[in-house]
Amino acid sequence: MSVTVRRLDCTPEQVFAVLADPWVYPSWVVGASRMRAADDGYPAAGSRLHHSIGVWPFVLNDETRVDEWDPPRRMVLQAKTRPFGEERVVIDVRPRGAGCLVRMEEHPVAGPARLIPRPIADLVLHVRNAESLRRLEWAARGRA
Repeated sequence: MSVTVRRLDCTPEQVFAVLADPWVYPSWVVGASRMRAADDGYPAAGSRLHHSIGVWPFVLNDETRVDEWDPPRRMVLQAKTRPFGEERVVIDVRPRGAGCLVRMEEHPVAGPARLIPRPIADLVLHVRNAESLRRLEWAARGRA
């Protein structure tokens, strides 16, 4: 399981304003290339984002389901990344001074990605999620 922690110079409420907006998902999630649709009621538990991953012409349509939505503290997602599998992503946010501390935990739960040796998978996910958290901060600060 990969765990990435970053101190952000924005409030938990600002972070969750970004997380609540499905149309900015590809701007902060590394690997997501475009949004196609979002279920009515997003980000309520059970709702889905319909997005694409990859770079043209190698783009695959996929989806991510919200399993838990508890603003401004926690969001849990089940992300499909076909053909590689599915990942569980937990985003915990805690106030810290004038900003916040964000902890992103991700691990494969289905498909071939589960066969990648854990140290290698954790390293790749950590690098990707460090960049995702950096982009999330930019989006949150840009909304302020």
